[in-house]
Amino acid sequence: MATAYNLKDVNVRKTWFLMTGFFFVVIAIGWAFSWIYDAPIILLIAVIFSIGMSFFSYWYSDKIVLRIAGAKKVSRETHRELWNITENLCISTGLPMPRLYIIPDASPNAFATGRNPENAVVAVTSGLLELLDKNELEGVVAHELAHIQNRDILLMTVTVVLVGFIALLSDFFLRMTLFGGMRGGDRDGRAQIIMIIVGLVLAILAPIAAMVIKMAISRKREFVADASAALMTRYPEGLASALEKISSHGVPVKRANHAMAHMYISNPFRNRSKKPGFFDKLFMTHPPAEERIKSLRNVA
Repeated sequence: MATAYNLKDVNVRKTWFLMTGFFFVVIAIGWAFSWIYDAPIILLIAVIFSIGMSFFSYWYSDKIVLRIAGAKKVSRETHRELWNITENLCISTGLPMPRLYIIPDASPNAFATGRNPENAVVAVTSGLLELLDKNELEGVVAHELAHIQNRDILLMTVTVVLVGFIALLSDFFLRMTLFGGMRGGDRDGRAQIIMIIVGLVLAILAPIAAMVIKMAISRKREFVADASAALMTRYPEGLASALEKISSHGVPVKRANHAMAHMYISNPFRNRSKKPGFFDKLFMTHPPAEERIKSLRNVA
């Protein structure tokens, strides 16, 4: 069972499993089409591409996520309170100071990204800074630092790139088939049928794969990060109050993206006005805010 003490190792293993699985899936697809066309060069391209994507997702996925979110880097001079809160928490926990970014958005939210604590980023929206008081902001920052400490950030960020690639791959196969990208004799005819099948399967599986991977990351990490934040600040009510305000705000993040929705501290699309049912919970990227708030207040 994952706890605050072993979650770091669990997440590192999940990340390598995810990247290795991606590597072999792309190679398998390359092998299939190299066989169909009797062209070994396709397999070589697939191997090179798979290695390149795995490397790229590890080293540059945080930059992609920040660009998608429209985040801007800030300094101590421009955002002194946010900087001081983060720096004090880092000193108390022994974490390196992460880079700080602001997302110009009225919706209150935040996320952390990066491949390791030495290259971590904490990004918060301008709406979050306007809505929360100092204790509440400290709770949110502590929550994001807990994700960094537990190595959640690497797993969550790599997921954005690889899941996004699955969607692009499905779109590629469908376009190849629907717009006449393959014509010819019997061999090409057979290849076209296989392309159609693969394209349709990927188109169906892409959103499911995204959902399954997010489930693999596990909503429990949010509870663990909440508990870790309470330990960091010694004031669980700060984060509990912040979650109350964030979840009741109801305004979606303008540049919210389904691939990275699981990275935010709260659902960036909308907040439910009704209590989620059993099946709702199965497909949520975050635990219900009410459960998180109750858990924090029980700790308090």
